[in-house]
Amino acid sequence: MGGATTLIVWADLDHDMPDGNTLRERFWQEAKLGGLSRDAFDQAVFVFAKDRLENWIEFLTVGATDESTEGPRVKHNREVAEAARKLADRCNSASAGPPLPPSLLWSCENWKALTKRMAAG
Repeated sequence: MGGATTLIVWADLDHDMPDGNTLRERFWQEAKLGGLSRDAFDQAVFVFAKDRLENWIEFLTVGATDESTEGPRVKHNREVAEAARKLADRCNSASAGPPLPPSLLWSCENWKALTKRMAAG
């Protein structure tokens, strides 16, 4: 892993996965069986959306989403790129705005924890 490289694991939380911590633990169990060290595993950023990433894109585009239902399908790359920029800005700063959906807040906190660990070590 290089100094400017970050492994990001994107996944959806389906009906059988109650929260991001549970899915992250399942990933850890598999990674451990594959011989990955805990230190190496902890350097990955986990980004977990509830049901579909489209909910986040809907939130980042219009300022609201209901994670208990699937967000609308995204048909244009430009919409995705703009949402990704807004997501990075929101996670990188403590900017005010509509409250983040629970899974998006979890993922931002996970990313912040990684950057804090990287800065300390």
